[in-house]
Amino acid sequence: MKRFGRIGLILAALALLLAGYAAHFLYGWYGPGPLAKDTAFLVPEGSSLSGLSTALEKQGAVASAATFRARARLLGSSGPVKAGEFMLPAHASGATILRILQGEEGVLRRLVTVPEGMPSIMVYERLMKQPLLTGTIPVPLEGTVLPDSYDFQRGESRMAVLARMQKAMDRTLAELWAKRAKDTVAKTPQDALVLASIVEKETGKPSERRMVAGLYSNRVRKGMLLQADPTIIYPITKGKPLGRRIRQSEIQAVNDYNTYTMVGLPKGPITNPGRASIEAVLNPAQTQALYMVADGTGGHVFADTLEQHNANVAKWFALRKARGEI
Repeated sequence: MKRFGRIGLILAALALLLAGYAAHFLYGWYGPGPLAKDTAFLVPEGSSLSGLSTALEKQGAVASAATFRARARLLGSSGPVKAGEFMLPAHASGATILRILQGEEGVLRRLVTVPEGMPSIMVYERLMKQPLLTGTIPVPLEGTVLPDSYDFQRGESRMAVLARMQKAMDRTLAELWAKRAKDTVAKTPQDALVLASIVEKETGKPSERRMVAGLYSNRVRKGMLLQADPTIIYPITKGKPLGRRIRQSEIQAVNDYNTYTMVGLPKGPITNPGRASIEAVLNPAQTQALYMVADGTGGHVFADTLEQHNANVAKWFALRKARGEI
């Protein structure tokens, strides 16, 4: 009996030991991990779990590469890891980390954003200042970049990102050109870009875009000077803010962009117009308006005749005087 009692104690001890090891094994997989803070983790194309486990250990995401692999084989999904850049949350468990690397939870998206109306020189500067991109690019031609937010991966070339931006503009312009109204004054897709770039710069109100496009379309049809202030500024700053009032000599300057001294469209876009401004030019509002002036709220008051316009200008100057601006 004593012998059997000793065996029972040994078996009980072994069972407790195994239970303890199993609990430790499970806790090491499902319990909080050692990662101190949220950390971006890059998975290159063709990576294996074996290689990544070593990298995870070096980054402090797992305590041991070997135990992470062992637990992953026994307790995790057999799916492959995905290429990309992932955000590993602080104290993520091994189970959570594996799900993230297999694409079952969110991929960290790295974005570079080109706002509507950003000129090409500033697109160039934004891409060149992004430290996670590589290589150099030339300043893109004005109007060739579609304003939007673009994904990129750490170590990707700036040229590849710029190419995506330009392909997006090509696709968008082709799509919208095919849907253009019959009475658009744009004779070519390039004309559409040029006029859309003026519309983009002339109003910050989305609700006004088609009206502004209609006004400038009317001026083009009548052979009138467009008289768009942003076309004066572009040759001076390449689209960046002027930072001061326009000088009389600049208004009178004769060049390929200044629509105060030339009839018709400038020789090229003065910024990168967004989709909505291109749509507005290709499907402008049906209006008789030929003039507009600021209304003090960020928008404009439109007029069909010079007499109406002069009255609106007088109201605008009175408002500015009341505000102490002049």
